[in-house]
Amino acid sequence: MKKLRSLRWFERNDLRSFGHRSRVNQMGYSPEEYIGKPIIAIVNTWNEFNTCHTHFKERVEDIKRGVLQAGGFPLELPVMSVAEQLMKPTSMMFRNFLAMEVEEMLRAFPVDGAVLMGGCDKTTPGVLMGGFSCNIPLIYMPAGAMLRGNYRGEVLGSGTDVWKYWDLKQAGCFSECEWKQLEMGIARSAGTCMTMGTAATMMIMAEALGVSLPGASSIPAVDSNHRRMARECGVRIVALAKEDIKPSDILTRECFENAIITLNATSGSTNAIIHLLALAKRAHLSLKLDDFENIGKDIPLLLNLKPSGKYVMEDFYYAGGILALQKVLQSKLHNINTINGKKLYENIKDAEVFNPEVISTLEKPFNKEPSLSVLKGNLCPNGAILKQSACEKRLLKHRGKALVYEDIEELKANIDDETLCVDENTVLVLKNAGPVGAPGMPEWGQLPIPKKLLKLGVKDMIRISDARMSGTSYGACILHVSPESFIGGNLALVRTGDIIHLDVEKRLLELCVDEAELAERRKAYKAPKREYESGYVKLYTQYVTQADEGCDFDFLSTGNRKNQEPRIF
Repeated sequence: MKKLRSLRWFERNDLRSFGHRSRVNQMGYSPEEYIGKPIIAIVNTWNEFNTCHTHFKERVEDIKRGVLQAGGFPLELPVMSVAEQLMKPTSMMFRNFLAMEVEEMLRAFPVDGAVLMGGCDKTTPGVLMGGFSCNIPLIYMPAGAMLRGNYRGEVLGSGTDVWKYWDLKQAGCFSECEWKQLEMGIARSAGTCMTMGTAATMMIMAEALGVSLPGASSIPAVDSNHRRMARECGVRIVALAKEDIKPSDILTRECFENAIITLNATSGSTNAIIHLLALAKRAHLSLKLDDFENIGKDIPLLLNLKPSGKYVMEDFYYAGGILALQKVLQSKLHNINTINGKKLYENIKDAEVFNPEVISTLEKPFNKEPSLSVLKGNLCPNGAILKQSACEKRLLKHRGKALVYEDIEELKANIDDETLCVDENTVLVLKNAGPVGAPGMPEWGQLPIPKKLLKLGVKDMIRISDARMSGTSYGACILHVSPESFIGGNLALVRTGDIIHLDVEKRLLELCVDEAELAERRKAYKAPKREYESGYVKLYTQYVTQADEGCDFDFLSTGNRKNQEPRIF
């Protein structure tokens, strides 16, 4: 066993180590409980506003049980809980804050390894970004999805079915009483959204990267197997700490290629693209937006989950879960190392698909086309994203006149105006919703269909923005336009009435305005006034990168920072 990192704090016979030991003793611990044993940080993203993590108090105790059984010393270290449902203006703005907190806390304290607890959308990438940068032994424990929603005997998926029924309500086809019943039945237990939204996607991405226990990402939050998995995380992290196996010993380019392949096979959230780009940089690996197109282009849709299908995460678990899906994908996946000490192929050798209506095969996929498309063109020189598996096929090749909104307030004030000059061919455009312009790149990208069109039965139309959208959302929403409009990207130059051309097969998004006219508009462009005099928002807007670079802080994602250990005085 390599000498434990924590001994640098405790083993010396000097004044400073005396102080360290006496303060741990102050808490009622004896030296034999912690000195010479792996000290394990349980990084807990719990708080009472984070509805996805309401079971984390219990899971901390399950993890501690495993750590103690394996001969380690567990300590819970709470961090910021980035709660998707209730944070304003957007949880995405605080992902980097969480990453910084995790990294610096792990680096500053005498810990030999860490269990990172996450699940709610930005907590998974946040804790992993911090953990990868600190580069001490770690394991990720996913929150798990909540139980199926229920409304009058119908299975509901959080987010996805909300959008559907809200459109029906706006069209006058759904009563207020029915809406209230829906509200009471759509979220029934602890856990994350049970559709293939960002939370489920990122839990699966962590497993695809090899940093969570095999099969962990698909266990429902309230299943007793989830408690056992948490205990096993505690057991395994002690071994990782003793062997000094760090993220840098596991993570390779092939791990991220596996994640991209899995992302397309599941029709996962578009948000995963931003997070994987950021995570790769934290792991000092090269990953570009074009890689998502090149690696994922031959991967069909194998999972029949909302919003691109019929079922939810609970059904996925019963059908065999992530291990069964990886077994189906085996010929496409690299045989990477994983956190349990085994190769991927060994982990999945006994996996089976128990319900082919949920998990299909490469020969008979639910959709032969890739789920995600990276678009290029003069409207998005650095790229934009479309989840083509979740939009109407008729819209994959389209020309229409733009209806432009300069910001979200203008859109909200006017989108339901019955006199709006709009039809099903119109292209809705929202500006100033990107990383700097919003700020924080909120989930505004599923622009609402005008009430006027909903009443006519229009269910989908082309919508373009520099925002993100929830992984539970659906529709022909072109997202992550880069560079964003606020910093002068070509999206800022679009005017109402301009023709926009989309050809998904050619991966093309074009503003049909000649370059001379665009040059004149560019000269006249002035960014909206945004002044943040102090605080985190000022830091964020000054240093955040664009969507095609992962929206991390530039000073955190560059250079070799993995050996920045604290000085021990």
